[in-house]
Amino acid sequence: MTEKQEPVIRIVDDDEMMCSSWVFLLEGEHWKVRAYRDAVEFLENDDFADPGCLLLDVRMPKMSGLELQELMSIREIELPIVFVSGHGKIDMVVHALKHGACDFLEKPVDEVKLLVALNSAVEKDQENRHKALQIKTNADKYALLTVREKEVVQLVAIGLMNKVIADRLGISERTVQIHRGVACRKLGVRSSVDLVKFLQTLEIV
Repeated sequence: MTEKQEPVIRIVDDDEMMCSSWVFLLEGEHWKVRAYRDAVEFLENDDFADPGCLLLDVRMPKMSGLELQELMSIREIELPIVFVSGHGKIDMVVHALKHGACDFLEKPVDEVKLLVALNSAVEKDQENRHKALQIKTNADKYALLTVREKEVVQLVAIGLMNKVIADRLGISERTVQIHRGVACRKLGVRSSVDLVKFLQTLEIV
């Protein structure tokens, strides 16, 4: 695994002592760590393309953790977030989780719970990135289809038989079969079920 691919735990907390202790803990567990004093420093300096997650304090100067979460959503920065707070209220926890946070831990944070939460967040990030890559790959393949091939596969995917498709498009059944075969080869699918799954990743059916 290259350095670029190695997951990074970002820590955003204005409490320097707490931040240092987390860096020590995580580096001892062989994680790559980046620490930031506040949300602004994080936004200005982090490389969001790197995989990993964000360990984020709620109460900070300049911008709160919840405000940063909302801004990340607007900017489409999709790093999973584990919140920490010494003043966690129910409405705060609900807000964070409702808007996609992976977990919400109260200070002082149990080290085992912290490591479990961060591992889960990193796994979620890996799943999200794999899904995004699959969608891009499928979109690139789908873009290779002609307009007619797209029409045919979309009708196949909703369960229409070749003869019905031929009548609807005003072409011969043999032509439908040819378009269908060529399209499936381009998409790398072998069955109607595989075709439906492929198109579902692109939200076409």
